[in-house]
Amino acid sequence: MTQDVLTRIEGPIGRITLNRPKALHALTLEMCHAMSAAFTQWADDDAVKAVIIDHAEGSRGFCAGGDIAFLRNSALNDGGVSGRKFFHDEYQLNHQMFAYEKPIVAFMDGVTMGGGVGISQPARFRVATENTRFAMPETGIGLFPDVGGGWFLSRLGGRLGQFLALTGARLKGEECLWAGLASHYVPSEMIEDLKARIAEKPDRIAGILSEPVGTPPPARLENNALKIAKHFASDSLEDILESLEAAAADGDEWAQKERDTIGTKSPQTLKVALRQLATSAALTDFADNMAMEYRIGSRVLTRPDFAEGVRAVIVDKTHDPKWDPLTPEGVSEELLDSIFAPLPAAEEWKPL
Repeated sequence: MTQDVLTRIEGPIGRITLNRPKALHALTLEMCHAMSAAFTQWADDDAVKAVIIDHAEGSRGFCAGGDIAFLRNSALNDGGVSGRKFFHDEYQLNHQMFAYEKPIVAFMDGVTMGGGVGISQPARFRVATENTRFAMPETGIGLFPDVGGGWFLSRLGGRLGQFLALTGARLKGEECLWAGLASHYVPSEMIEDLKARIAEKPDRIAGILSEPVGTPPPARLENNALKIAKHFASDSLEDILESLEAAAADGDEWAQKERDTIGTKSPQTLKVALRQLATSAALTDFADNMAMEYRIGSRVLTRPDFAEGVRAVIVDKTHDPKWDPLTPEGVSEELLDSIFAPLPAAEEWKPL
């Protein structure tokens, strides 16, 4: 059993605590397996009424994602074999949580990005605080907004999901609540008390989390909601860039900033994300979404942009990725078709 995640039963509550603080609790394959095993065990334990997911002390990170350095190493050294295994099993955990019959409460008290989104969004109760920093920043490293991102982002109103996927924008806790990514917002100093009360009355979770709120700060994101809905309306990257460009030319500084931000991202990933969200919006089964994301993941893992993006952003920290293709026009429909195509039957993703 890995010490990077602590699983135990406390009264009627199953507790999962991420415990890899130096890496902001980024997920490893062993952590995914430990969490999955706990969920499996507790599903059949009538004494366990609900599950709480949180992280070890300190408010910096709930979960900063998956083990990106490991994935890059796989892409460079084993043809993506171990990386695909990680995606496969991580996605099984995401689906297991989504389909779980007992209530799950995720305390997103800190950085919640990538893989952290995948283990908070499937929870029935998603609790944000003043420490929450939520993002899907994958377009900046040539990956894509996975771990169920296609499903969750495509179901936000006002094209917010497309905006978050393309820009990698970071949301505060109150913005997560406004957008529907968090179900509740509480001050972080109340979290331990709330956990204790949930353990006393696991059938009253919604009421317990709703009581202490007061009024969260206003969501800054709301001020730009109309602009986001307008400029990110299309599923065509070129249309979105054109819309932002036109507004920027008229002196809109917000549009200029978002246009410049998108200009730093992987064109391949941007187009993958738009197609991913458009496809997912039409799906009715979360498992179908995860199968689609596994097809994408198994292919973009070994395409040039991922290793290059991680090099530029995380390894060398030079922030000068050389994307391939270099421009949106260079990302053909044929390339996208090949990334989204079905895998051989024996390699397709399946739920646990």
